[in-house]
Amino acid sequence: MLAQLAQGSAADSTPPPNFVVILGEGAGWTSTSIQMDDRNPESKGRGIRTPNLERLAAEGMRFSDAYAASPRCTPSRAALFTGRSPAALHMTFIGDGRRHDDQAVSTKLIPPRALLELPEESITLAGLLKPRGYATAHFGKWHVGQVSPARHGFDESDGPTGNGGPDNVANPNPKQALAMTAHGISFMERQVKSSRPFYLQMSHYPSQDEKRGGGKRRTPKDSREEMNTVDKTVGGVLDAIQLLGLERTTYVLYTTDHGTPGHNFPLTGGKGTVWEGGLRVPFIIQGPGIKAGACSHVRASSLDLLPTFAELAGITQNLPAGLEGGSLASVLHDEGVGTVQRSRQPFVVHFPHYDKDAEGPASAILLGDYKLIRTYETGSVRLYDLTRDPKEHHDLAGQLQDTVEEMNGQLSAYLSAVNAQMPKPNPAYNPGNQPSDQGRRSGRNRDD
Repeated sequence: MLAQLAQGSAADSTPPPNFVVILGEGAGWTSTSIQMDDRNPESKGRGIRTPNLERLAAEGMRFSDAYAASPRCTPSRAALFTGRSPAALHMTFIGDGRRHDDQAVSTKLIPPRALLELPEESITLAGLLKPRGYATAHFGKWHVGQVSPARHGFDESDGPTGNGGPDNVANPNPKQALAMTAHGISFMERQVKSSRPFYLQMSHYPSQDEKRGGGKRRTPKDSREEMNTVDKTVGGVLDAIQLLGLERTTYVLYTTDHGTPGHNFPLTGGKGTVWEGGLRVPFIIQGPGIKAGACSHVRASSLDLLPTFAELAGITQNLPAGLEGGSLASVLHDEGVGTVQRSRQPFVVHFPHYDKDAEGPASAILLGDYKLIRTYETGSVRLYDLTRDPKEHHDLAGQLQDTVEEMNGQLSAYLSAVNAQMPKPNPAYNPGNQPSDQGRRSGRNRDD
C-alpha cells in the first residue's frame, strides 16, 4: 500500500501528507483577530480575540485575497468539495423560496431552480484521495443534499446534516462544535495507530438556525461568540496534532463558507451578496514546507483546495473533468509568491437569486486588480480596483469603459461555457404589488 501511496512523490521514503480542513460558518475576512493583509491594518477584526487561529497563522501562511465560491452555504461547500464553481454545478443557492412548482413569483426576475443535491458523479476531494489509500472523514455541517457523505468518498461522517446538526435542533452549538472536534481527534488517533494517511474535514454549524430560532438575525455579538467556539476547537485540533507527532506531515487549513450577514467592516455587503463582504474570507494554512508567519497576496479560493491537496499528495494525473481551481502548492512552498495555473484565470461568482439585503440576482468577475459586478434587474455594471479600493466605494465603470467591456464580455463567455442557469424576466411582475423594499435592501451595507 505504501508503494501505491508514494506514487508520484519525489521520493518513495517520503510519507504521504495528511490534510485537515476546518471550515467556519458565515465568518468573514475580519471575523478573527488576525490581520489578514499585512498591508492593511483594517483587515483585522475589532473587539475579538482568536488566539488559536493566531497560532495557526503564526505557524503558517495567510492569504490576503482569498474567496469563497459563493455568498451562500450550500453552493460554497459544493465548490470546495469538487473544485468546480456553483455555476458549473448548477448549485447556486440553498433553495428558491417556492414550495410548489406553480407558486407565483412576485419579483421582477424569476430565479432559476438551483440543484440542491451534490451529484454523485461529481468527484470530491475525498473521492480522489480514498483510492490512493487515504482514510477520509467529514464531521459537522454537510448541507449539500440528503445523500450520505459515504456516497461521496467519506469513510466516516455525521451523515447528511443541515444547520441543526445530527440532533436537528435550532441551536446546535457549542455541543456539536465540541462533539465534531472530538470525533475528528479520535479519527486522527486511529489513523496514526494504523499508519494510514488521512483527509479530515470538520465543518462548523451556525450557533442558531434563523429559520427555527425564533427568526432572530445573527448580531455581531453572536458572531463573536461563535468565533470564540470555533477558536477553541482549532486549539484542540492543533494540540492533538502536536501530541500525535503529526506536525511535519500534516497540512491544516482554516477558511469559511462566506461572509457574515452584513457586518464585515471595512468591506461592503455580507452574506447573500457578491460584494467583498460576502465573498472575501479568511484562508490560513500551515504544514510542511510553509514559511511561518507568511502572508501571500496571490488570489486564492475554495476551488483551489482539491488541486492543491492532489498535488501535495503526489496526484498529478487523471484529475476530475471540469476542474476550475488551481494548485497553490508552489505558492505555499515559495514563501507565498508565484502564479497559479487554472483552466480559466478570471474568478467568477454567479448568484442568480434574491437573498438577504441584496440587490437581486448578480454576478461578479475578478481579474487582475479589477472586479466587475453585474446586476441583472437593472443590467447595470460596476467596476472596482480592489488593490486601491477593497471597500468598493469608488465605481470606475464610467472612467474605464474599455475594461468594463472586456470584463463584461469575459463574464458572459464564462457563464455560457459552463451553461450557467440565468434569471429570466417575470411576465407577471407588477411593481405596484411589491413591498417597499421588495424583501431586501441595498447590498451596500457598511459598518462605517
